[in-house]
Amino acid sequence: MKNTARLITFCLSFLLFFFIFLSDSHAENGRTYQVSTSSLNVRSTPSHSGEIIGRLNKGDKIVAFQEKHGWILTYYDGKEVWVASQFLAPAEGKTQSNDPNHVQQQQTNTVQVMENDVHIRSGAGTNHSIIGTANAGDTYNLKDTSGDWHQIALSGGSTGWIAAWLTNAQTASEQEQDTKTNSSNEEKSPSSEGTVASNGSLEGINIMLDPGHGGKDPGSIGVNRAPEKDLTLSITDRIAQSLRNAGATVIVTRTSDHYLSLDQRVDLSHSYNTHAFISLHYNAFPIETIRGFSTFYSSDRELANEIHSSIMQNINMQDRGVNQADFHVMRENNNPAILLELGFITNPDDLLMIQSGDYQNGLANGITNGLKNYFNSY
Repeated sequence: MKNTARLITFCLSFLLFFFIFLSDSHAENGRTYQVSTSSLNVRSTPSHSGEIIGRLNKGDKIVAFQEKHGWILTYYDGKEVWVASQFLAPAEGKTQSNDPNHVQQQQTNTVQVMENDVHIRSGAGTNHSIIGTANAGDTYNLKDTSGDWHQIALSGGSTGWIAAWLTNAQTASEQEQDTKTNSSNEEKSPSSEGTVASNGSLEGINIMLDPGHGGKDPGSIGVNRAPEKDLTLSITDRIAQSLRNAGATVIVTRTSDHYLSLDQRVDLSHSYNTHAFISLHYNAFPIETIRGFSTFYSSDRELANEIHSSIMQNINMQDRGVNQADFHVMRENNNPAILLELGFITNPDDLLMIQSGDYQNGLANGITNGLKNYFNSY
């Protein structure tokens, strides 16, 4: 028995030594980087939809233990975490660009395409010619980033440009917006009751606006040939400004013409401390005489009723009522969520009204007042 006990003790000591030796060697062999942007989110998974569990500041140093599709595995507060590699530089330094919208990348970084039939262009913008296509899962070496476009290495030594929002690699402008949004959320953390301030403002309330469609998904086409995706993006700015004037923190799922899947929209809602998610759409029907404004909900009828009632007090459009529906962005959303059909762009009268300043101001005021009523009551 004594020999057995000694053997077990020896084995445990050896394993402990082996573990410590490997851990120390692992850390010593890891490459050290420093943060090259003003603020960098620390996430639980190698994804922009991963939970944000902390933030690093410019100049902070980390040790990289693994790289995966443009993400670096490191340690933060004793936990394994991930940070976007394109915002890191070797600790010994790197060349800086004078252009604030241009971020030089390490050639060892990679970028993965997230959608099918993505255009590869000769330059950074949709005005440049298409020189190839990429599909979901394709991975390329990342050369540079300019604005919202990534330069990638192609076969034969050539390069091309691909829209960053169709990849897993965040751009500097997106990271900056991400940081501003999270900073704003922290500054305006809501009360535990989730109610508006006593003066009736929306201070402390986080509202996510979701302009429908975008990118390769145009949505419905109006009688004037205008795609729904452009109209939803345009009205979102007006609504966001009204909400911000009322003190709300506003997060927008997309701020440009790029594609987001339904799951990505829901993931964004879950990524923030969202108190109300509002998806914005315009309706369409083959018969031009069909018209009117509708509000849809999955489980949050109170939110739908308050906003719909307030909107109809502020606009002069046919009321098609509040209806329950099974739309993905509401059904899968853990936060209170509704979807607004802001009128029929296949009806000439609705379309004319939709484009008027009175309608747009009335819609923005209606949504703002409806949210005030909702958060005062619940």
